[in-house]
Amino acid sequence: MNDDSGTTARGPVTVFLLDDHEVVRRGVHDLLDDEPGLTVVGEAATAAQALARIPALRPDVAVLDVRLPDGDGVTVCRELRSRMPKVACLMLTSFDDEEALLDAIMAGASGYVLKQISGTDLVSAVRTVAAGHSLLDPGATARVMARLRGAGSGAEEDRDGYASLTGRERDILALVGEGLTNREIGQRLFLAEKTVKNNISRLLAKLGVERRVQAAVIASRHPGGQAPAPGPRQDRARP
Repeated sequence: MNDDSGTTARGPVTVFLLDDHEVVRRGVHDLLDDEPGLTVVGEAATAAQALARIPALRPDVAVLDVRLPDGDGVTVCRELRSRMPKVACLMLTSFDDEEALLDAIMAGASGYVLKQISGTDLVSAVRTVAAGHSLLDPGATARVMARLRGAGSGAEEDRDGYASLTGRERDILALVGEGLTNREIGQRLFLAEKTVKNNISRLLAKLGVERRVQAAVIASRHPGGQAPAPGPRQDRARP
């Protein structure tokens, strides 16, 4: 368990860094490693390296660059949260991108900060997410969601493809709208993670969108599609 002093019950807060720029990575490494109660346990320059190294190191916090040469930090965050729900992901980016912010929220990130942030504030951000708190401003998130809903309102909403979804796909879409990972959706619906992934691929195609965040916006337009409540079920659903 973490506390606000920046240490866990078992010792210092451990941090992993993902950034494709070596100079940035070294600077953040030195900044965090010099702080009492923080220890950098590993680094990566690509998404593939991060996904290979982080599960073995099991850090408390993963500081992830959003833009990467072989993908993006949001996808890394989603994968990590699926495999390791206890890791806190702090997104670090040069871009003030509202869509990327919403993507990060949907992927389960604990925080989202710009690289222009001061060293002191970055240290504070790492300690904050390590302590189990969020650095995602609810007001900003609400404004982004409202804009996205407004952009897709009107007649377009009637043609968003929702009517073509099966009951199972609507259940999964509702849980995507709640920000759950594939693994969490599988646990809720008693489905294999691969089955969930395949269903999401199909429902994205039916909805005519490419990203989970776009599907989440559509889910918000259809509150009638209620996701099953967490807890044991007697009728285990088939994929």
